[in-house]
Amino acid sequence: MILKRISGIILFMFSLIFSVQAEIKLPVLISDGMVLQRDAKVPVWGWADPGEQITLSFKGKKYKTTTPKDGKWSIELPKMKAGGPFKMTISGENSVEIDDILIGDVWLCTGQSNMVHQLDIHDVRYAEEIATADNPAIRHFKVPTTPAISGPQEDLTEGEWQKAVGEEVRPFSAVAYFFAKKIFEKYQIPIGLINASVGGTPIEAWIPQEGYTDYPEILKTIEENKDTAFVNAQRQNRPQPEESVKEETDKGLMGTPWYSNNFTPKNWRRINIPGYWEDQGVRDLNGTVWYRREVEIPESMTGKKARLFMGRIVDADEVYINGVLVGNKTYQYPQRRYEVPDTLLKAGKNNFTIKVTNYNGKGGFVPDKPYYIFTEQDTVDLKGYWQYKVGEVFKPFDRSAFADRDSGARVRRINPQNEPTALYNGMIAPYKQLPVKGILWYQGESNTGNPKAYEGYMAALISGLRSVLDQHEAPFIYAQLPNFMDVSYLPSESNWAELREAQLKALKNPNTAMTVNIDLGEWNDIHPDNKKDVGERMALAGLKLAYGEDLVYSGPVYESHTIQDGKVFLQFKHTGSGLVSNDGETLSEFALAGEDGKFVWANAKIEGDRVIVWSDEVAEPKYLRYAWADNPDNPNLYNKEGLPASPFRIEL
Repeated sequence: MILKRISGIILFMFSLIFSVQAEIKLPVLISDGMVLQRDAKVPVWGWADPGEQITLSFKGKKYKTTTPKDGKWSIELPKMKAGGPFKMTISGENSVEIDDILIGDVWLCTGQSNMVHQLDIHDVRYAEEIATADNPAIRHFKVPTTPAISGPQEDLTEGEWQKAVGEEVRPFSAVAYFFAKKIFEKYQIPIGLINASVGGTPIEAWIPQEGYTDYPEILKTIEENKDTAFVNAQRQNRPQPEESVKEETDKGLMGTPWYSNNFTPKNWRRINIPGYWEDQGVRDLNGTVWYRREVEIPESMTGKKARLFMGRIVDADEVYINGVLVGNKTYQYPQRRYEVPDTLLKAGKNNFTIKVTNYNGKGGFVPDKPYYIFTEQDTVDLKGYWQYKVGEVFKPFDRSAFADRDSGARVRRINPQNEPTALYNGMIAPYKQLPVKGILWYQGESNTGNPKAYEGYMAALISGLRSVLDQHEAPFIYAQLPNFMDVSYLPSESNWAELREAQLKALKNPNTAMTVNIDLGEWNDIHPDNKKDVGERMALAGLKLAYGEDLVYSGPVYESHTIQDGKVFLQFKHTGSGLVSNDGETLSEFALAGEDGKFVWANAKIEGDRVIVWSDEVAEPKYLRYAWADNPDNPNLYNKEGLPASPFRIEL
């Protein structure tokens, strides 16, 4: 009897195993709401048991195949015109239905945080855009962050298609959304946005291995990363975080926490928000500083949900109101925008406490950002004097901890999302067979430390992606870095300018376009709020490259020059209806240098389709620069279509 029961259980388990094996599995991206590329042969693929017969039904036609030995089947759909919605059924031992499919144009949107940044993050500036979003034909798929150093992956881990309708539009990449909206307004065809982007990542992580043919050292690194034993050895030889950074106990968390309503501050000093503590008498401090203030809240704000804007904070923060944590961020770049529950605020004095943690450089609150709490009807300004006290001081970082514990040799630090090919492997390779209309790229901030290598990396990225996508002329549209950091009032050197130069040189790659954004940045934010103009400038380039429209899609780009009597005569491409000073003032941001390489500001004026540059201080000019700075003061050379000239430098 027992033997029969065991046999029955075994048979049942085998039936379960075989029933699971028989299930058709589809890639995550091939799912409800997807957009397929029009006018292209489109593969649909999945997994099933070897030998299983697969039937795909779509738009009144049936397509059949047999699953090969490796268990991965594929069916190619013929070229199709834009339209939808449609339903697809895939049948084998079981059936899978995919609903609400559109056929239109699919764009791969990739890069780092400025491509990531969702409309939701910029919901104050684009409140009306979000409130009125009602376009189900524009769709967005956010690829999950999944670096893979071991090699290209078969599938994504998760994800879903979303429509640009109501609140569902909030997770859309803001840049990609405004790009798609402009294209849709012109052609009224569905637009699919596959958003594979990760903040703080270098270009090297996005380049497929196929793009690194001229980089033997990087190819060596890629092969090392495929060796699990090697990677594990590197990790074992590296110190754990608690071994490499020793921190004293935070006094603000000993006894009664400093954020508590039951805590009474004693001997706290005065400090201003916004501002860095380094500039207010607190020198050379890496550690935690607690800020506290009694904020007067009117009766009219109580019982309502509120929003708290605390600008940007360097580096990490924890924000408490009346002893309750309302928000925190772990690094400096995100905007601090926190939701405050309707039960938290009270009429009269409210305890606002902020713990700020800084690891390097200046810590505190970034100037020229919003600092207030508000409801629909009321706003309370939070700028001004607060009280502060140091909670803990970090000991200096011991870099020797990153040597091999046995040999003393330097250990290679492996951060998966920064490793060559890792983000391509995990976030693009799983659907590389899907045709796209083109590629949008917004990245570069993480490579400003080594701008000289970027031109080559851009060529590797463009050729590599086109190769793996098997679309060797796919339009590649990218954003040149905007202005950022302190304004430069004297001619100076600049890594950001060098990176922009590398991006400019990438136009040598065929079927590429670059948008100039030197007027769209913010001195104090690497993530400028204006995403609409970036997206719409990309759309102009897309209209030209991908759709063949005859229009001005770029600002002026240096083409050639002549020299006569110490004056430099510059010719530009993409002048459109003509060159212009966009503010009506004298052209600025031109600099000249002689053989000594010492740059001085130069005079410049527009004459017809040329710009003439000269300086009485440089009789024989040897070098010329335009807008060559992290954040040039007033680069005002534009074309009459309103597009700014790209920064550049030349040797004369």
